[in-house]
Amino acid sequence: MPPPPAVSAVRGAVRRLLGSAEAAPFRGAPLVVACSGGADSLALAAAASHAARHAGVPLHGLVVDHGLQVGSADVAARAAEQLTELGAVAEVIEVEVEGSGGPEAAARRARYRALRERRPPGSLVLLGHTLDDQAETVLLGLGRGSGARSIAGMRPVDPPWARPFLGVRRATTEEVCRELGLEPWRDPHNADARFTRVRLRTEVLPLMDDVLQGGVREALTRTAQQLREDADALDELAAAERRRVEVGDGLDALALREIPAALRRRVVKEWLLDRGVPELTDAHLRAADALLTDWRGQGGPRLPGDFVLRRAHGTLQVVAAGRKPPNG
Repeated sequence: MPPPPAVSAVRGAVRRLLGSAEAAPFRGAPLVVACSGGADSLALAAAASHAARHAGVPLHGLVVDHGLQVGSADVAARAAEQLTELGAVAEVIEVEVEGSGGPEAAARRARYRALRERRPPGSLVLLGHTLDDQAETVLLGLGRGSGARSIAGMRPVDPPWARPFLGVRRATTEEVCRELGLEPWRDPHNADARFTRVRLRTEVLPLMDDVLQGGVREALTRTAQQLREDADALDELAAAERRRVEVGDGLDALALREIPAALRRRVVKEWLLDRGVPELTDAHLRAADALLTDWRGQGGPRLPGDFVLRRAHGTLQVVAAGRKPPNG
């Protein structure tokens, strides 16, 4: 008997990702599934188990316990138990959630750090993000005005991370769990309207579907893919331009000024990031751009990390605050 349609859908999604050119360097290595115990990650574990058996490779299941909710250890233990039943070598990893940006951001950092450290060398870590998650990510990026890269959403393969389900609806993963007798955990945070994503999921996207007569999530994910392809092409062109305009530790301001704005700002952004400037915003990049396109001898912008951007002798230079090259 063929498997139920939902099971076939998730197996096909994993098979296609693992057969892609981006995943080719990882073939033959153990498969790793990050599993919270929710429907998405349990359905992913089931599909990955099927793929691992056919590929003849081990399957590892990693469950991160953030310790943020009462009973989290029990949830993690149950997830690990179901992973074992699916044929995975399961491990629960307890992490400490701390740092800036609020508990959600701190938990994400702790989770990804733990997954990166505990995966077998050379393995991809499969994550259960769905088409619905991608649509929410695109809307968040659009609302924040944080540029094309943010609106381009999550990549299917971004080593060591892999997301086979970006074309799979959340409802499909829930159907897989019902078909296979898996018992997903229902995270109460996913129904808490204090979280922006929850309101997008339960209020904004349903309203958009009503107004636009359906298909909004699929349209947003198509938009993300198109933007991702465009951004990748622009990044390649910008890398070539950067090699042309770099002068020692700086950038040739006159040569850079002649480059189209979309490429020029990419060149400046990557150059600044490589010099240790963190968390650049669009406002920072536009202020930097003014040193190239509207140069009147003005000083440069102050940048995060206590850096200052200057134009000196026709060259863009970035220095620690307090060290000022001569203007020119």
